[in-house]
Amino acid sequence: MPTVTMVGGGQLARMTHQAAIALGQRLRVLAENPDDPAAQVSPEVVLGSHSDLTALRKAAVGSHALTFDHEHVPTEHLRALVAEGVNVQPPPQALIYAQDKLAMRTKLSELGLPVPAFTQVTAPADAVAFGAEHGWPIVLKAVRGGYDGRGVWMPESAAEAEEIVTDQLAHGVALLAEAKVDLQRELSAMVARSPYGQAATWPVVETVQRNGQCAVVIAPAPGLSENLATQAETMALNLANGLGVVGAMAVELFETHDGTLLVNELAMRPHNSGHWGMDGARTGQFEQHLRAVLDYPLGDTTPLVPVTVMANILGAAEAPAMSMDERLHHLFARIPDAKVHLYGKSERPNRKIGHINVLGDDVAVVREKAERAAHWMSCAVWTDGWDPHGE
Repeated sequence: MPTVTMVGGGQLARMTHQAAIALGQRLRVLAENPDDPAAQVSPEVVLGSHSDLTALRKAAVGSHALTFDHEHVPTEHLRALVAEGVNVQPPPQALIYAQDKLAMRTKLSELGLPVPAFTQVTAPADAVAFGAEHGWPIVLKAVRGGYDGRGVWMPESAAEAEEIVTDQLAHGVALLAEAKVDLQRELSAMVARSPYGQAATWPVVETVQRNGQCAVVIAPAPGLSENLATQAETMALNLANGLGVVGAMAVELFETHDGTLLVNELAMRPHNSGHWGMDGARTGQFEQHLRAVLDYPLGDTTPLVPVTVMANILGAAEAPAMSMDERLHHLFARIPDAKVHLYGKSERPNRKIGHINVLGDDVAVVREKAERAAHWMSCAVWTDGWDPHGE
């Protein structure tokens, strides 16, 4: 049975390992530390950095495919591996559009896809001129490396933009500026594609962001018209095919108040917006990603219930005195249908340490239950004041 190497030892690799077990496969992990989430559970761990070509080569030896837990591997290293015969999936010529936001914006514009107005920022004057043209605030983004709200700034004035740009450029951070979109909500269209060219899509979901982080995912997106859902899925499928993506890909979207869709970000790997499918779809994103990179026929993505809501468990401002294990006991006693996925991470403020999926029929009921469960696991406090030790 095949061995797949995943670069990165985070929770995405950990959950991919769970899917690999069911398929009789072995997931080898390139992790920086032995206590990384995936390194805790994978039987085959190579310790090293994703920026070290020697470590990448060592992790790739004998594997049937090399894929990713994150997008931060230097493109030149991936090209070197491909030249040496490594089956890198997605290939570097596709992955670059998830690694480099300016390349992604430029490519999508060339393809005629809707994106926010943007420009490259090589000097403070570029951002100031963009703000004067498009109105304040604007959005400044690091071209590479930003995620979960990191590497994103929203200056309200020319003076603030000038200060941010000056500081970031001095630290070697490449920047772009975008118009701030007056959006109704954020959506995500997840697809998967194999080298053979087969593709599959999950229902478009709504993602609820708090402080720049994904907090809640509702599958499918409530009240999304069939026309917009089809438009989003078709856009994602065409992008995967046009860019030559292999594996899972998330197309993060803005839905504006007038019903227009704009592409926000691309992620060519399993993604937070797809976690609901672990329990709510016939084939979840982690199994599908493995099927895709190994060129297996793809799985059925049909939802199992009308509504699945995922809520992230985020580290509290101060870690509760109650242990995570005791919190889990109380959660199962009160909400036995909650499906809990913990990542083996230590608790610190706003860190993603797990997620909870709740399945059902009514969006409001399911969402309240999922968010209540996640808050309890984060803070050891029930949002409705319930006392687990009371009568």
